Amino acid sequence: MLVQRVITAVVLLAVLALTLVGEGSPWRFMALLAVGAACACWEWLRLTVAPALSRVLTVVVAGLLFAVMAVAIWAWLNNAPAGVTLRHVVVQLLVPVVAAIWVIGATSAVVRGRSGASPVSVPWSLFSVPAVFTAWAVLVLAFMTQGAWFVVSLLALVWVADIAAYFAGRAFGKRKLAPKVSPGKTIAGAVAGILGAVVWVWISSFWDGSFGRALIAHLSLPLALLAAALLGIVSIIGDLFESLLKRRAGRKDSSALLPGHGGVYDRIDAILPVAPVAMLLSGVLS
Repeated sequence: MLVQRVITAVVLLAVLALTLVGEGSPWRFMALLAVGAACACWEWLRLTVAPALSRVLTVVVAGLLFAVMAVAIWAWLNNAPAGVTLRHVVVQLLVPVVAAIWVIGATSAVVRGRSGASPVSVPWSLFSVPAVFTAWAVLVLAFMTQGAWFVVSLLALVWVADIAAYFAGRAFGKRKLAPKVSPGKTIAGAVAGILGAVVWVWISSFWDGSFGRALIAHLSLPLALLAAALLGIVSIIGDLFESLLKRRAGRKDSSALLPGHGGVYDRIDAILPVAPVAMLLSGVLS
């Protein structure tokens, strides 16, 4: 299993790197994220849609979402009027609404921890589409306006927080964070993850074009570090929220698309809420 995980991780990182460098990288990066987003939406819906509808409905919705993202890519790359309108809708409407649902709605669901409830949920099924699309859109728009390093440094915040939480949890974790939702998560791991996000924002702020630099320029250093702590918390909520959906559905992974890693949603569960919240806090798309 470990070898399989390592091979998959190396392949995924290599593909991501190839889309971020070289001529024509905007198109490749946007398309790669669109494929991942469509897969994640399909996996999310498989956890929340009634089994009788799951096989057809999940594929149809994911396919329609991919089609919308393909149109958005064309509009943004060609500076079409529709692209300007769509950007306005994303930044002014979807980002604040989706961020609020993550911070208030998903947090409430995780705190309640009703892991034994029915997996079928119309509200969360409906939310899957704007949640996934908004995360995809803000990452794409940030890539187009701020550059590859900005996006990578933002994604790295989630990765650093996750790694810090994992090792601290294994070394020092005793008290469970949310035993009804995810028995493996500990308070020590959560604290380490939040601190990891804060430290990463501070360190990365010394490099031009990074998310940390933009965050501090927009908020000041003390407020930026508080914002980084909030993003660390949001990343934990994203992880726990998916765990809640999986426990209700009785599944260990969202799918088996990524050998050794489960599904795409399993890999980006923290990025989905962090991306819109990060855009609100940094103000780079406003």
